[in-house]
Amino acid sequence: MLIFDPIFYLVSIPAVLLYGVAKGGFAGPLAILGVPLMSLVISPLQAAAILLPILCIQDLISIFSYRKTYSRENLLILLPAAMLGIIFGYLWFSLLSENNIRIFLGVLAIVFALNYFLFSENRETKSISNIKGYFWGSVSGFTSFGIHAGGLPFNIYMLPQRLDHRKYVGTAAIFFGVVNFVKLYPYYLLDQLKIENLTTALVLLPFAPIGFYIGYKLTHALEQDKFYSITYACLLVIGLKLLMDGI
Repeated sequence: MLIFDPIFYLVSIPAVLLYGVAKGGFAGPLAILGVPLMSLVISPLQAAAILLPILCIQDLISIFSYRKTYSRENLLILLPAAMLGIIFGYLWFSLLSENNIRIFLGVLAIVFALNYFLFSENRETKSISNIKGYFWGSVSGFTSFGIHAGGLPFNIYMLPQRLDHRKYVGTAAIFFGVVNFVKLYPYYLLDQLKIENLTTALVLLPFAPIGFYIGYKLTHALEQDKFYSITYACLLVIGLKLLMDGI
């Protein structure tokens, strides 16, 4: 049965819009607020299950929009690692503590963002690293499985490379598109793709392209330095939010 609680939609519509803005390429870390927002009225697991089909549709739009700008080298490292992370997330699902995940990601985001703002030498462009890519790719797949929080580990690996921001967004679009579609099957096995969740996702779906359009326009209007500064600032704010929620 469809969820009819108006309070649910009061928090869920902004959550879907945030994901859309992030999928459009603007301030990607803000998307991590989606599940916590919806968790104010439903369980985090149900929130993640409702959002997953919407994310898949948004990913298709993102991939089409940025289909010519992406880093093939990074994807070849990150995607296999993410598949491993998803498998671990599924196998350890019953043991996952959402608060522990929030604390872990919050601390990482805060340290990573402060490191960028306080130490100018860390703004130098970093090269592609197989070891770092495999590690952060697997962490991204793992944290994405539970609360759709794979963006922070992904950013920790990708942002220091300072790619052209459209290329960065295109890489993220393909990466999370593959990750989210792969997650559909284990979510089905966990009985989370129920009629109630799917029909509710269908009601929220029209807000996804609206958010994407806003994010797409903002991304193309920004200069590269401003894009990265805003993204790191969002990382810091979201890190503090996650840490407080987890504690």
